[in-house]
Amino acid sequence: MISDDKTTPAILCRHVASGYNGNVLMRDINLRIERGEIVFILGGSGCGKSTLLKHIIGQVPPISGEIHILGREMTGVQSEADYLQTLRSFGVMYQSGALFGNLSVLENVLLPLQEFSGLPPAVCETAARMRLAQVGLLSRADAMPAELSGGQKKRAAIARAMALDPPILFLDEPGAGLDPITSASLDALIRRLSRELGMTVVIISHELASIEAIADRAIYLERRVGGVLDQGSPHYLKTQSPYAEIRAFFNRQSEVSL
Repeated sequence: MISDDKTTPAILCRHVASGYNGNVLMRDINLRIERGEIVFILGGSGCGKSTLLKHIIGQVPPISGEIHILGREMTGVQSEADYLQTLRSFGVMYQSGALFGNLSVLENVLLPLQEFSGLPPAVCETAARMRLAQVGLLSRADAMPAELSGGQKKRAAIARAMALDPPILFLDEPGAGLDPITSASLDALIRRLSRELGMTVVIISHELASIEAIADRAIYLERRVGGVLDQGSPHYLKTQSPYAEIRAFFNRQSEVSL
């Protein structure tokens, strides 16, 4: 079961071999993410960042290794009750937002509440409107996704991911396709929500401005070593990492030889 012990990490990966259909991307991923942290997962193209995310949230089983969320092992067999409880422990915002085009913004946020909360309809709607207010979209509750700007779609997707009040939020490329001002506004929202609600936030992104603005820590995956090459604060990785490719990444330098 999920641990209430605050010293239990939000996410723990032990010797995870990542990949799919027999294609091994990483051989030995070991990482620990504490409760309340904002952590970015980085790495070169094709190293398996998005695949690792799918492993962690249970979409795709890892080839081997252990993944724990809030003390519960995700890689073992779960009963239906355990699976439903696990679903409520995290929310996911996909890169495209993945809003249902035939549902209004409010209806999109209502959906997980209706499916999994067991609350009366009126309570579900109140909770959904509260989430929209938290992301600054309450005035657009009745709008359809096609009527929203790119930044508004991302905010609506975050509201839906937060619908069940999860302690962990996963964001896949939240700033993709946004202009710098809108992206900075989204960064500020993510930071505020994490601090106000005590959520752990795990972000897959290469947006340096976002990493430097809101990350407590960044974890750099490297396919050459089959796992985590280095990790730490953005300042550490930019100025003190012993790995030239990581310093080059954070300093926007051209490719260095490995």
